[in-house]
Amino acid sequence: MDRIERTIVVPGDILSEDEKRSGEGTYVKDGRVFSLLYGLANYRDNRINVIPLAGKYVPAPGDHIIGIVKDITFSNWIVDISSPYDGLLHISEFPKRIDMEEMSRYLRIGSSLMARVKDVDCTMKVELTVNDRRLGPIKNGRLIEISHTRVPRLIGKGGSMIGMLKKELNCNIFVGQNGRIWVSGNEDDMDLAIKTILIIEKEAHTNGLTDRIVEFLGGEKGSRS
Repeated sequence: MDRIERTIVVPGDILSEDEKRSGEGTYVKDGRVFSLLYGLANYRDNRINVIPLAGKYVPAPGDHIIGIVKDITFSNWIVDISSPYDGLLHISEFPKRIDMEEMSRYLRIGSSLMARVKDVDCTMKVELTVNDRRLGPIKNGRLIEISHTRVPRLIGKGGSMIGMLKKELNCNIFVGQNGRIWVSGNEDDMDLAIKTILIIEKEAHTNGLTDRIVEFLGGEKGSRS
């Protein structure tokens, strides 16, 4: 397994003299790569990415998120997406045709939902959609929330970590890029899933995390038998 070198950096720190290594969370000036954020610089595969350690989730088109309805207005559900910006879900983005007077029958204030960010304009108007069979209201399972900055580590490279968790935990898991996570399964499996996810959040910056999680799950499952 490749060793990933991680270093805490602040905005303006020089990360490389080779501008071709510039990745997410960095910028190039005079041919050199600088950190754009306060976070962890990851040096891997000839690329440098900086993962933020602080800050609020800022939505981007294509993000999958979990939201909570906070208000219902003319033709829109107003959705808390754990961001400084609310999401707007228009009734036309619901997977079935409904009338405005029926909106609260399908999503009421306090309802949770899985959605995709459809568009974000220059004024930070965030448009959502649930017009996909994988998305929509959440009616069972449990929701937890972690720092959105830890989501990439929970997903893992190429989905490796989350794929392993789904297999080992026997749970459905939907990871919102805003840090909200839905887990569905039997009670014991959900308990272990949430416990594991919180360990990953706490230790996301450390090396060898995948191996430790595999060992942890082996021990937990062994103690059940």
